[in-house]
Amino acid sequence: MTSSRIADVGLVDRGRVVKFSYDGRAYKGFEGDTLASALLANDQMLMGRSFKYHRPRGPVTAGPSEPNALMTIGAQARCEPNTRATVAELYNGMVAKSQNAWPSLKYDLAAINGLLSPMLGAGFYYKTFMWPAAFWERLYEPLIRRAAGLGKAVLATDPDRYEKSWAHCDLLVIGSGPSGLMAALTAGRAGLRVILAEQDFRLGGSLLSETAVIGGVSAPDFVAATLAELAAMPNVTIMPRTTVFGWYDDMVFGAVEKVQKHVAVPSADKPVERLWRIAAGRAVLASGAEERPIVFGGNDRPGIMTADAARTYLNRYGVAIGRKVAIFTNNGSGYRTAADLSARGVDIAAIIDSRATSTDFAPYGVRVIRSGSIVDTKGGKRLSGIMTNRFGYDEMIECDALAMSGGWSPIVHLMCQRGARPVWSEAAQAFMAPNVGPLFTAAGSAAGQTTISECLRDGAVKAHAAVEAVGGVIGDLNTPEVEGEYDPSFAPLWYVPGARSKAFVDFQNDVRIDDLALATREGFGHVEHAKRYTTSGMATDQGKLGNVNAVALLAGMRGVSPAEVGTTTYRPFYTPVSFGALAGTARAEQSRPIRTSPLHGWAKRNGAAFVESGAWYRSAYFVQGEEKSWRESVDREALNVRKNAGLCDVSTLGKIEIFGGDAAEFLNRIYSNAFLKLPVGKARYGLMLREDGIVFDDGTTSRLSENHYVMTTTTAYAAEVMAHLEFAAQTFWPDLDVRLVSVSDQWAQMSLAGPKSRTILQKLVEDDLSNASFPFLAAGKVQLKGGPEARLFRISFSGELAYELAVPAGYGEAVADAIMDAGRDEGICAYGVEALDVLRIEKGHVTHAELDGRTTADDVGLSRMMAMAKPDFIGKRLSSRYGLTAADRLQMVGLKPVERDKPLKAGAALLREGAEPSMTAGQGFVSSACFSPHVGQWIGLAMLKSGRERIGEKILVWDAVRGSEFLAEVCAPVFVDPENHNLHV
Repeated sequence: MTSSRIADVGLVDRGRVVKFSYDGRAYKGFEGDTLASALLANDQMLMGRSFKYHRPRGPVTAGPSEPNALMTIGAQARCEPNTRATVAELYNGMVAKSQNAWPSLKYDLAAINGLLSPMLGAGFYYKTFMWPAAFWERLYEPLIRRAAGLGKAVLATDPDRYEKSWAHCDLLVIGSGPSGLMAALTAGRAGLRVILAEQDFRLGGSLLSETAVIGGVSAPDFVAATLAELAAMPNVTIMPRTTVFGWYDDMVFGAVEKVQKHVAVPSADKPVERLWRIAAGRAVLASGAEERPIVFGGNDRPGIMTADAARTYLNRYGVAIGRKVAIFTNNGSGYRTAADLSARGVDIAAIIDSRATSTDFAPYGVRVIRSGSIVDTKGGKRLSGIMTNRFGYDEMIECDALAMSGGWSPIVHLMCQRGARPVWSEAAQAFMAPNVGPLFTAAGSAAGQTTISECLRDGAVKAHAAVEAVGGVIGDLNTPEVEGEYDPSFAPLWYVPGARSKAFVDFQNDVRIDDLALATREGFGHVEHAKRYTTSGMATDQGKLGNVNAVALLAGMRGVSPAEVGTTTYRPFYTPVSFGALAGTARAEQSRPIRTSPLHGWAKRNGAAFVESGAWYRSAYFVQGEEKSWRESVDREALNVRKNAGLCDVSTLGKIEIFGGDAAEFLNRIYSNAFLKLPVGKARYGLMLREDGIVFDDGTTSRLSENHYVMTTTTAYAAEVMAHLEFAAQTFWPDLDVRLVSVSDQWAQMSLAGPKSRTILQKLVEDDLSNASFPFLAAGKVQLKGGPEARLFRISFSGELAYELAVPAGYGEAVADAIMDAGRDEGICAYGVEALDVLRIEKGHVTHAELDGRTTADDVGLSRMMAMAKPDFIGKRLSSRYGLTAADRLQMVGLKPVERDKPLKAGAALLREGAEPSMTAGQGFVSSACFSPHVGQWIGLAMLKSGRERIGEKILVWDAVRGSEFLAEVCAPVFVDPENHNLHV
């Protein structure tokens, strides 16, 4: 064995054996292991394959920035791909599988890509797959899609629960290393409400891997004592397994807590993950620093990892990464690792130090090669040797593992997520945290501190400032003494010239130094361009490990400072967050709020079948008697409305009340047609445009009193129209006296339509509803007999004599029942939105099927609604653009199949008669269609090029999706009562 468990070392519980499997083989680990540490303890160094070349890879870190050791963990519906083995907490029954390899991880046929590497350089996908064109859909795209990705997503329904919660605190401490612990302890002792969040399942951060003595005790014992004190404080909340992934406005932080990700079968009583929104008064970023790898030839072989990772596996997990380990370093971290490994009996092959001199001491008897470098490595699925070079002299050194250290990069991602850029420090040769104000500060290694004692003191100082800011009790700043620290000095080393084999910058995406050089030569040297051209920093680690090296290399190639190159844009999330956690309980039927109208119970009692309409459940149709299909119900309802009367729930329409002395002027500017002189007691159909002249929404607005209007909008655009009005009132015309309030949920509204509707409604209303007293487009308040005051509007979407009655929501069902009782002798029926759709298509009324964000008022036959004589209205200026007035624009027409039994379907394409069916020959499309029981055949509304000039023409209706093709006659879009006689009876 090479990597193995060391006796009596580490913090794992050797009394608790944990059984798990990897690629079908059974293994054992201990409680406190990660999957990676347990596999290394079982001498399983090969843990993955790279994305492009499928090179064998082992872990290169021991934390969340791991690019190589990605696994699929779990079984059946609980499979989770691309999980980093370095942070996956080991549990009994864990099932782990390798990914991105076939037929197996050990023997991956796709490794042949390595032989093709001269053809697969940076940007090859932009330069290839272009010829022959016919190969794209048939060959290239299927192959690319099959090769894309790493793990495979599971299609089965996630069986687990997720939830969301809020938390509030005076101070949020992110990270539980030395600075995080001291910050939490200082603030906690001062009485502040503190949340200490740590992404690891064990708190302590880097101290868990240290052999230093803090305050007279070992680093792990110091951690345990500090956590015990914090746990005893009622004002301190400790949150392990919680990753703070984002910083948002008003000091709100997003965090995800892995509640049950460390068990094989989660309890149904708890979520597996909980998404936290933490509102913090102040925050301290104590996320530490990431050790950088070094770019040299063959730096990706399994067995090569950072020195900090090797030290973590040894001191925390009790695992030696090899029997004979070499060290390559430009700072004291390599010497610390060598000392710890040597003390545990591991043979140190050599320390290769890029510096000519240093104050660091190697373990007794260990060879140090100063001013040395590594130019190549050997080995297949495991490192077996390194080729060193010193002043031109090559030497092969046998070893089975290599620990490398290229310096440290503060982890500052969270502080840069809102636009601030990290600041390059020449002294530290790293990007430092930006100054984002006193509410959010970095501490410890994240702030550039390099020793444990400095980190402890900096954490206390930053918490002290938070305590002082809120007027808390300020204690002393004494921090414990630290023994066994190292010299943090270093000499920058980004890459080793003269590499004899591939030298990788981004391990997961196989980005080499040659790729960055090519990107620079081809004009993609800007850091954002280089990222996309080479894919450096686009892996699951998002460049946490390799980006600083990439920036330094680009700077060298361009002859500028890394400060000038800068970094790529930082965005949430810091580490991957599951869709389940983001959704919380909003899944399946709860994926969004379900809205039911005040008449939902009435509709249900009357046999309604419901349909989702946005967030609403609306009654689609009402099944009666022996009706076996929805068409039977809809035909009956539509016929009955035109013959007798029908009652339809229209409560879902948006309803907005508008008040103020300038309300009339405001509406006159909002609508394209005139509203300034609308009389009190009258309603008017209105059309709104977007600023670009395209129709936005339509509806009616009624004037109830001098300065009081009520507007109705389409169901789908209720929220958008409200936002539109608020925006106009607050930004376009803040000087106007106008106030807006949405009352969509406050009123139950129902449409009573049909020739007998007046007779029925008069039985319930005390006011005179005769044509003389309450004519078409009348609007006002009426008194219901024995009931509440209501609002009545004589408007119609069906083309029949119709009224819309609005009552307070709580009265909705009772009033609807009363109307049905009053109309029983008149033949009344309930009708749903399907019949309403039939009625409106028969009359040529538009919905958002026609007003689809591309149509003008003229396109849908509403040019008369454009009051161009008005001084101004939203959309007026741009509505006259040539593109919106061209003669060949799509215009709304009616359609009737020549063969009466042919069914029209919305979405079908329109072509000239005799044209060869193709999308390039398109003349328009069918926007709405239905079977009309009054016309006796299928009819439709369509958008057709120069449609109004083509009335009487025969057009080809082509529906490739449903496999139909037939002729239809272009006709006027009104099929029933074109003179509108029925509206005015």
